[in-house]
Amino acid sequence: MKNCLVIIDMQNDFISGTLGTEEAKAIVPHVKSEIENAISNGVDIFFTKDTHYENYLETMEGKKLPVKHCIKGTWGHDICDEIKPFEKNAKNIFIKETFGYKDLPKYLENYDNITFIGLCTDICVISNIMLTKAFYPEKNIMVKKDCCAGVTIENHNSALAVMKSCHIDIL
Repeated sequence: MKNCLVIIDMQNDFISGTLGTEEAKAIVPHVKSEIENAISNGVDIFFTKDTHYENYLETMEGKKLPVKHCIKGTWGHDICDEIKPFEKNAKNIFIKETFGYKDLPKYLENYDNITFIGLCTDICVISNIMLTKAFYPEKNIMVKKDCCAGVTIENHNSALAVMKSCHIDIL
C-alpha cells in the first residue's frame, strides 16, 4: 500500500495575513506534526500553493472575494515559517490559480491512501478532495479534521459533513 499526504495552501495569507483566522493559526502545530510523522514513516508529501497575480481583483475570484491574497512573490504567498522547512521533502509543490488543482489526480494515481490537510476546509481542501474522488472513486481518501480550518467554524464543519456524505473518511 502506497500512501501520500497532500498539504493544501498552508500559506501566510491564510494563516496570519489578509485572510488569516485564529482557527488557521491553531492548526499549524498539528499540520507540522502530521508532516513530520509522514516523512518519518516514508509517506510521500505534496504541497499546493494558492497563487494569484497583480490582476487578481480583475479575475472572477477577485470580483467575488475582493481581498488580494497569495500574490506570487509576496510574503503572503509563502508557506508559513513553521511548515516551510518541509518544502524540501515534497515530491512536488503545485502552483494553483484556482481552488482545485486540475492536474493533481494524475500525480496521485499510484497511491492507495491519500490524506489531505490544510486550508481552507470549505474551499480549497474540499475542492481538491472532490476532484481526486471524481478520478479515483475506489481509493481511500481521507481528511484530518484537526489539521484543517475553514473560513468559519461552521463552514469547516459543513465541508466535513459534505465530504463524509461523499465517502471521504474524516479522521
